[in-house]
Amino acid sequence: MLIRLKNAIKVLLGKANVVLVDQRKDSKTKYCPVCCNEIEEFVPINSYFLKKLHEHQHIHPIFLSETINLFEYSCPRCYSSDRDRLYALFIKNHQPIINTKDYKIVDIAPSKPLSQFIKHSYPLANYRSADLYMEGVDDIIDIKDMKIYPDESVDFLICSHVLEHIDDDLSAMKEIYRILRNGAKAILMVPILLNLTEDYENPDAKTPEERWKHYGQDDHVRIYSKTGFVEKLTKTGFAVKQYTQNDFSIEDFRRMGIHERSVLYVVEKA
Repeated sequence: MLIRLKNAIKVLLGKANVVLVDQRKDSKTKYCPVCCNEIEEFVPINSYFLKKLHEHQHIHPIFLSETINLFEYSCPRCYSSDRDRLYALFIKNHQPIINTKDYKIVDIAPSKPLSQFIKHSYPLANYRSADLYMEGVDDIIDIKDMKIYPDESVDFLICSHVLEHIDDDLSAMKEIYRILRNGAKAILMVPILLNLTEDYENPDAKTPEERWKHYGQDDHVRIYSKTGFVEKLTKTGFAVKQYTQNDFSIEDFRRMGIHERSVLYVVEKA
């Protein structure tokens, strides 16, 4: 302490040079809204994905994908993806959730980090995870025929990167519309390429190798265009709101590792 005081006096007397320290080197400038931790850096997407695209000569430009941050993909603490962090940011800032057993949330093909975030943040809400094949979910459902949910029984729904796996995605959208209450909202997200003017489907892409080449994953059946996705949602009857960084803040997107091209599609049952 005494040494530091003497050094400070020397600086004031002009007998020592001031050395500026870059505080940012040691500060934790990133933040994950899913696990609520400050971190040094987010983790890039697994190289396995990029190697597969290269191996099968994927035909689309991955750097024109709308909502993905390849270089800051996952949180090193909770393993949330960048889109999980976008959803958590939206829920915290724009989606009032009533923390009672009468408020029903359906999360289709749930992401574990986001699922834990919702259950921890709203422990009294009636949260239901759902999927046809995933182990450990609350409800086993076919998204094209969710008969276990009555009409207008769901207050909020999340369906993230599911519809690109479904041959008849319009039937799935209609089922989501059916089970939502009037005025209820849903996060509906799919892989979108910004250079496409219509949804891309190739009926000849049937093998896993061909699907890697055409869709960028071995269990996808299409890549969406922005126009095609919004048209299908509005055709179903939804009002569609597109949230960009302008609806949050540029700084939030930077700190949370969310790419500036990211768009959150939120639909409402009118």
